[in-house]
Amino acid sequence: MKITKVEIFDIECPERPPWNPVFVRIYTDEGITGLGEAGLAYDWGHSAAAHMIKEIAEAMLIGWNPFNTEGLWSKMLRESFWGLGGGPVIYAAMSAVDTALWDIKGKALGLPVYQLLGGKTNGKLRSYASQLQFDWDTTITKLIQPEEYGRAAEKAMAEGYTAVKVDPIVYDINGDTHFDRTKIISRAEMKLFRARLQAIRDAMGDEGDIIFECHSLPGATTAIQLGELVEEFGCMYYEEPVNYLNSKLHDKVARNVKAPIAGGERLYNRWGIRPYLEDQSLDVLQPDIGLCGGFTEAKKVCDYADIYDVRIQAHVCGGPVATAASLHLETAIPNFLIHEHHTYATKSWNRELCIQDPQPVNGFIEAPDTPGIGIELNDEVVYRSPNMSVTALK
Repeated sequence: MKITKVEIFDIECPERPPWNPVFVRIYTDEGITGLGEAGLAYDWGHSAAAHMIKEIAEAMLIGWNPFNTEGLWSKMLRESFWGLGGGPVIYAAMSAVDTALWDIKGKALGLPVYQLLGGKTNGKLRSYASQLQFDWDTTITKLIQPEEYGRAAEKAMAEGYTAVKVDPIVYDINGDTHFDRTKIISRAEMKLFRARLQAIRDAMGDEGDIIFECHSLPGATTAIQLGELVEEFGCMYYEEPVNYLNSKLHDKVARNVKAPIAGGERLYNRWGIRPYLEDQSLDVLQPDIGLCGGFTEAKKVCDYADIYDVRIQAHVCGGPVATAASLHLETAIPNFLIHEHHTYATKSWNRELCIQDPQPVNGFIEAPDTPGIGIELNDEVVYRSPNMSVTALK
């Protein structure tokens, strides 16, 4: 089997302009195709990833045997030059390509990808409703008042979720967005954040799980400040309390907050997660299959984390292809904790991108049992967006 053509889609969603999933579809001479997704659907970088995939396709994909995933991963890592230094663009492109090749392998063998990764270790995957600060409804709404957070939690619970994730610090009382929370937090703002969490706790009761999300906005000092709230409300874990540019920041927070610390969506491979595992500053690792190297590297990352008793919650904030891929990884690994179902994954402008539509039922979700990763693009929709292809020269 050989690769004959590569298509790249840099998706535009008119209903949500900041949302740009990047898909790759790889064709073979046996008529089997595979899908992958780059993990840069939001904020900056999607078009760079799309063009990076095109460069990789031109340099080494045409004529390659898609079964040789390990060899191609090493080739992309080393021959790209930048792979040995890293960053989201090169690894997003590598991840999309690798995922598509595993999809091809599964289809060729007639097996779901989780069987190729070790089999069904986990069946139904407990899921949580992610990013409650955007509400939990058919549209994205910026939530300000504490009672709005309580109502959002009630909506998630009505769908069967027993766990939610919220970033209670990104919006101030005026609705302004804060990308920098490194300055000492005032008592008034701490009171606001506490009230938002209290509203969620009141709605969910004592047994509901709250994940406290920070998006790496705080500094070490303010992360420790906020840690008081994490402890007070018995949060399931404390996600991205600080940035990844200095691993010692996570270490300092972990030593001062009595709650599990989570992170990893902006760490791209085994080398990137090493210091966090060795100093044991992360209790929950959140690798993104669309950023950490596809299935080839993600499985290794999860196994590496298992040495340190670190649990896995794959980071999922992308199109339906990203959701499907994460389900296969989480089904196979022994250290799975919980599945992230992002509010974006529930929106019509995201769900229409693929024919299949993986959604939780009563708070649980399962990997498809069909060959490959079990999802196909909705061509009628995706061809409306910018796309490009690479084929063999005749």
